[in-house]
Amino acid sequence: EMNNTELVKKMAGAWNELPASQKQVYEDARKTDWQRYSVQLAAYKAQLTPAQVEALKEERRKRLAKRMSFRAKRELTALGRPKRPRSGFNIFVSENFQESEGISPTAKMKQLFDTWQKMSSSQKQPYLQLAEDDKIRYENEMKSWEAKMVELGRQDLLRSRKPRPKTAETAKQAEAAKASSLENKAKLKLKKSEE
Repeated sequence: EMNNTELVKKMAGAWNELPASQKQVYEDARKTDWQRYSVQLAAYKAQLTPAQVEALKEERRKRLAKRMSFRAKRELTALGRPKRPRSGFNIFVSENFQESEGISPTAKMKQLFDTWQKMSSSQKQPYLQLAEDDKIRYENEMKSWEAKMVELGRQDLLRSRKPRPKTAETAKQAEAAKASSLENKAKLKLKKSEE
């Protein structure tokens, strides 16, 4: 009748109440099992090729990165980071998912995607406007949240403040400014070397 959490708590309580003499049997079994495992692991590692060893290391690195990413996302959620803005398509799906035809959720999504693709720009406009409004909501909430994080001393959670070129033209302007800056530095070096 207990759920897993309650059961584990009850077992932990029973373990803590055991006298050391009764715990010793289990500790000895654990040590024996650990030694057997160590021997088997050494034998397994000895038969691996270098490529397999590298593949295992890469797999372990990916699992660790995934775990760290999950923990970071959980921390951001716990700190109350606002949810990202929804796109026009997301809003369309949320409004029409229940009424859409299809047996499975995948079939419903496929049907909604096809419907979205066939819609004209004027039909999509209300959803795109709602998406723009949601983007404004997100930016306002993020500014407030980031200010709160600065107060808490968590600048590591703030978004990057690097200016990003938004169009090809602004990218060209940024590139020209960089080239001009490099040219000025070269002129200064030349002038200093002449002196």
